[in-house]
Amino acid sequence: MIEVKGIAQNMIANNVEPFEPTHPGELLKDEIDCRGISQEQLARDMGVPSSMLKEIVNCRQPVTAPFALLCEKALAIPAYMLLRLQSDYDLFTTKHDKTFAQKLASVRRIAAVL
Repeated sequence: MIEVKGIAQNMIANNVEPFEPTHPGELLKDEIDCRGISQEQLARDMGVPSSMLKEIVNCRQPVTAPFALLCEKALAIPAYMLLRLQSDYDLFTTKHDKTFAQKLASVRRIAAVL
């Protein structure tokens, strides 16, 4: 966190928390709905279990590289875009996990001693 004397910390651009990122499942759900295809049909076309697609679309499972590549072929959504969304989502949720934040704090203390 950056501190500048006389300026509130929440008024410094580097200290402002960004918006919550989008899980790639939300984008996939919108795309599936927009195209008017069923999740079951898309899962069959991609060769994945429909339960897997459902879990991703409902933001309960992450998008993996192989799955992103299958989406790229089936829906013409660039795999890198889905993976970037997933990465941003994972970093945001991990950063806001209180248990992990405690672990990070202890790692910083250890590194400061070295």
